[in-house]
Amino acid sequence: MAKLIFENLKEERDIEDGKPIAEICEEVGIPFACTEGVCGTCVIEVVEGLENLSPFTEEEKDFLGEQDKERLACQCKIQSGRVKVNF
Repeated sequence: MAKLIFENLKEERDIEDGKPIAEICEEVGIPFACTEGVCGTCVIEVVEGLENLSPFTEEEKDFLGEQDKERLACQCKIQSGRVKVNF
């Protein structure tokens, strides 16, 4: 079981390994619009645990370019471990 931590909210949620993070992110208030990785509404900053997320999608690369901290929540899956984010 992985853990998704919302640093700015001081909130933590457990999530199954390999699952998309979008639903939990939306529950805590991260705005979503297109959910296809093209609008950028759901940009999150990964504070810790970037290596525990799925690889960057082509949509993220097209929208964000080469990033080392920002991801699109609609495109991410948590592989395992802990991931701490801000939005």
